[in-house]
Amino acid sequence: MAKPKLTDAMIERVARRFRVMGEPQRLRILQVLEEGPRTVGDIVAELNGNQPNISRHLQGLYDAGMLRRRRERNSVYYSIADPVVHELCTLVCGIAEREAEMHLAALRGDRMAKSATTVS
Repeated sequence: MAKPKLTDAMIERVARRFRVMGEPQRLRILQVLEEGPRTVGDIVAELNGNQPNISRHLQGLYDAGMLRRRRERNSVYYSIADPVVHELCTLVCGIAEREAEMHLAALRGDRMAKSATTVS
């Protein structure tokens, strides 16, 4: 049975999620949050970033529904709201890692081929 086609509204929603995740600093934040909830200060320290920039990215991820937040006294804790985010990051990172390995192997192969022809 064929999977039903997404509506235009759903396609826009999916595209927005990918756009939100298209920012490297946001991927770094998601990577930090894979280990569990963190305060803004924890994330800033771990990424060696600046607070206004990290807060802006956290807000974007929150607005996209990818993060949840909770206030505890004077701190705001962020965590990943949707476990699919982990799966998506793992999938995409795995693909990128395999591509990098193939590229490196190709470079090594070229280098080996060049050195073999110069030795012969």
